[in-house]
Amino acid sequence: MHMSSISHSRQSHAVRLVAVLLAVAVLGACGTKGAAIRHALRFRHRRTAPVWTPATPANVKHLPADEVKAAIATRLQGNAPAGVTDNVWKHTKALYKSYNDAPLWLTSDGLAKDRARVLVDAMLSLSDDALKLDALPVRPLSEALSALNSASPTAEQFATADVLLSATYANVGLDLLTGQVNPKSLGQAWHINPADDDVDSALVHSLGDTLSRGIAEMRPTDPVYAQLQKELARYRALVAKGDWPRVPEGKTLHVGQSDSPQRLTALRARLEAEGFTLGTSAPPTSTDTGRRVAMSPSRSVYDATLAEAVGEYQARHAIGVDKNLGPETVNSLNVPAAYRLGQIAANLERERWLPHWLGSRYIYVNVPAFQLTAYDTGEKSLEMRVIVGQEFEDKATPVFSDSLTTVVFRPYWNITPDIQRKEIEPKIAADPTYFDRENLEYYSDGGTRRIRQKPGPKNSLGFAKFLFPNDFNIYLHDTPSRELFDKDVRAFSHGCIRVQKPGELAQWVLGWSAEQVQSAMDSDKDNVSVKVPEKIPVYIMYGTAFMKGGLLSFGNDLYHRDDALVKAVASGALPSSEARRNVEALRKLV
Repeated sequence: MHMSSISHSRQSHAVRLVAVLLAVAVLGACGTKGAAIRHALRFRHRRTAPVWTPATPANVKHLPADEVKAAIATRLQGNAPAGVTDNVWKHTKALYKSYNDAPLWLTSDGLAKDRARVLVDAMLSLSDDALKLDALPVRPLSEALSALNSASPTAEQFATADVLLSATYANVGLDLLTGQVNPKSLGQAWHINPADDDVDSALVHSLGDTLSRGIAEMRPTDPVYAQLQKELARYRALVAKGDWPRVPEGKTLHVGQSDSPQRLTALRARLEAEGFTLGTSAPPTSTDTGRRVAMSPSRSVYDATLAEAVGEYQARHAIGVDKNLGPETVNSLNVPAAYRLGQIAANLERERWLPHWLGSRYIYVNVPAFQLTAYDTGEKSLEMRVIVGQEFEDKATPVFSDSLTTVVFRPYWNITPDIQRKEIEPKIAADPTYFDRENLEYYSDGGTRRIRQKPGPKNSLGFAKFLFPNDFNIYLHDTPSRELFDKDVRAFSHGCIRVQKPGELAQWVLGWSAEQVQSAMDSDKDNVSVKVPEKIPVYIMYGTAFMKGGLLSFGNDLYHRDDALVKAVASGALPSSEARRNVEALRKLV
């Protein structure tokens, strides 16, 4: 039986009880925060090549190499150079410790210019990642390299240049490996912590003979990253043309209705500006920048072809697709082009906050996209819609990662004390039949009388739940409320994640056949736990710019996390010509 043929043996009645995620071992509250946050493995242990050995000349130009090495050791004992942050300085010193304070950028001829050029080129390429060039120690490095052009540079000048090159390299590496912004400083609810030891290991192993490749490999390996880089370049070109036309506010338009030619002309121009090409009915391809629709015959009628274009816009901007030109759609159309560019930059930064290597098999849930994707050896294996946490009453789904360990078939739903008090008990009081009708029962939890829902067609967790032990008591699960997956915006839960295709997901994580999974769901045995053959990383991500059907989409900023981050990455999203000129000037010195 094919995966898609799995069907639940459940009654047609869809229970509206909110689906809540469980803790490991003991069923608990969805969205309950714990104190400890797990560290994610950031870098794959794939760097097995021999550690690079720096040049060991007897002299650096006219100076004994030992004298230069001693000057480097002395410089490392001091404070961070100008333009170098304390964090970068810490990793710079760790880098030198791995090489016993030996010069890393010097040869018998002085500066190792070929390697220095590679580093400068890498600095310039950070602009392609929407990383801020003005965050690099460009001016101090320029001054240090200029000093080497004198007739007889001192040991201290060689040491300063070498240390600043290493600090710049560490800065570039840290920017690519962990990003430039601390997510905790901007209220991102981000709970995936970097591991500094892994960063130091990556810096050491990337400083090899193939320096350019080593630096390039420090970029995130997630395919989402490369796709967003391409869209960054495209939107920069759009912004360079100026902001797109503003669509005037007005009445909600339904197909066939008339409006001012000026308003409809502005709408057409706005859609064209973002790549929705009006004038042909050719369907889009993976290389198209937008949907093509036929030109409206009347400039004063909101006709079917224009409505189709608006519907396509809505689908790609997290708006319920009704093809009407309503206030929400107009507001979205009038978001400045520079802000959309900033969102792309912000989501590149979020990708850098993730572990560098996500695993050979992993599950990636993008909350604003309402989508789960399972990857195997870098390729998509499974994709489905999800329902995530609401944006109020502390029900927002956090960003975190952990490992999926267990699938539970026909689970109980142990209703949390908070939900029991606020939602279930008032319903029981109002309707004495509610308790039995919803298949509830009382049980004792440490002497406390609690309510749970028994397994079966009405159970709010459906017929399967997927446990990845975490401090938030969040997991993936089935739901009887299938109709909710038809909604365009799917934020209905208490922070939990309901999956559209639980049967197919169970097959993928367990390696079972469709028949085996269906049998477990239809069994008369309840609350059966099955360990997965190998733990599978699960990443709960918050990405508001992502690819869908080969086209860029902007998700709903459900929890209002974009504004602060977009502002923080603005100078990386659209770097100044001065910042680029300053880095380009370094090339003349090497």
